[in-house]
Amino acid sequence: MAEIYPWVKAFHVAAVIAWMAGMLYLPRLFVYHADAAAGSELAETLAVMERRLQLGIMGPAMGATWLLGIAMIAIEPGWLSQGWLHVKLAGVIALSAGHGIMGRWRRDLATGANRRSARFFRIANEVPALIILVIVVMVIVKPF
Repeated sequence: MAEIYPWVKAFHVAAVIAWMAGMLYLPRLFVYHADAAAGSELAETLAVMERRLQLGIMGPAMGATWLLGIAMIAIEPGWLSQGWLHVKLAGVIALSAGHGIMGRWRRDLATGANRRSARFFRIANEVPALIILVIVVMVIVKPF
């Protein structure tokens, strides 16, 4: 198993990068969409972009991130007793919840049911970055 670990880790990192790119970009699209007139050509274009980003890129990348992360824990089960992994997993669960919440926002914007401002989405855009920072510190520094 030790021979495949670097491969699993490499694909895990690639999946995380793809997922996080979407988690950081999708709320930015929401900012523009919230300011677009409902039913306008711009709103329709943004709805297509948002759907393709979340369902075509972010969803598969999140699934791969989870599967490969579980595979790494299966290879190194001793990590389950380490505090840094617990914090990392809490962050991944928070990002996954955020992914789902963004799906709801996307559907609301696409159907004209959005009640949130562009300012709200600008602030929401910062949350994944903060969670990512905590996760990276846990994985690299392993403070506990």
